[in-house]
Amino acid sequence: MRGEQGAAGARVLQFTNCRILRGGKLLREDLWVRGGRILDPEKLFFEERRVADERRDCGGRILAPGFIDVQINGGFGVDFSQATEDVGSGVALVARRILSHGVTSFCPTLVTSPPEVYHKVVPQIPVKSGGPHGAGVLGLHLEGPFISREKRGAHPEAHLRSFEADAFQDLLATYGPLDNVRIVTLAPELGRSHEVIRALTARGICVSLGHSVADLRAAEDAVWSGATFITHLFNAMLPFHHRDPGIVGLLTSDRLPAGRCIFYGMIADGTHTNPAALRIAHRAHPQGLVLVTDAIPALGLGNGRHTLGQQEVEVDGLTAYVAGCSMESALEAASLHPAQLLGLEKSKGTLDFGADADFVVLDDSLHVQATYISGELVWQADAARQ
Repeated sequence: MRGEQGAAGARVLQFTNCRILRGGKLLREDLWVRGGRILDPEKLFFEERRVADERRDCGGRILAPGFIDVQINGGFGVDFSQATEDVGSGVALVARRILSHGVTSFCPTLVTSPPEVYHKVVPQIPVKSGGPHGAGVLGLHLEGPFISREKRGAHPEAHLRSFEADAFQDLLATYGPLDNVRIVTLAPELGRSHEVIRALTARGICVSLGHSVADLRAAEDAVWSGATFITHLFNAMLPFHHRDPGIVGLLTSDRLPAGRCIFYGMIADGTHTNPAALRIAHRAHPQGLVLVTDAIPALGLGNGRHTLGQQEVEVDGLTAYVAGCSMESALEAASLHPAQLLGLEKSKGTLDFGADADFVVLDDSLHVQATYISGELVWQADAARQ
């Protein structure tokens, strides 16, 4: 009750002259914020008989929910898979720098590593709310080491693992405590994987299928065990085949639990996935698309040699491509869908009344002009300053 009274007494901000993303459409409406949440103006007018304490003119720009990146390996020289003495400072740096990209929440991602790395790094990256200090940490994404050797991609083969007899205890021995973990990527064809999927989902951890040679039946069985996500669709999995489409076939499978939405991550850079393949996936299952960066520590640094976990990578050129869907769909794929994947859609990824006031201000070319967390301006482009 005391918290509600405090919110009622807080300053009211009214964002005017803007287009708000709601219900898959850009609407010409004002956005009202109080106490870090989106406010219903009708209740303010008719129940409290109040008006805004401050009005901010958005200059006709777009207001969309803050972006949520559920797969980011690092950036700006920081590698989340490196067991340094002060992992937290590196995470804080990335959290601060990605505000300029419109990201208000993220899942720091660790690639396949030896157990001693997990034991040192995982406890140092707790769940944390966002604010002026940086984007919020929703929990870790552990990508590997329980993945396929054939489809390991950039994951070091020496540290890959399969499940032992007591599979979930083996996982705990590898990772350590799971308190800070939100997503685990594994290959469902590994023996005993289904008991691990059930154990993880029972603890509220999202299981993602990836780096795998699973056929469609194995993928479907994994979904019945609780898996809800596909890690970077098309990449590091069997290619689509008309006789057995593999994990890709989950997008149109009729053998899934009723009402279950399968989400799939896509790296929409035109390199990891051809734009035509991206359009096929989106047209087959648009409500499941989750845009991810899969960014590596080289993000923001340009060409050269950089680390990724236990190995070096060479960066030579970066290119970005548009997904080929509507602006509204693309924005929801970067905000609403990842929030739905993590069960946060009532507070994140939406500008509905009562949701957290985490949003991004964009121009018509979708360039980020400003980023807000809990209704507070945490980053602004020089061109947007007045």
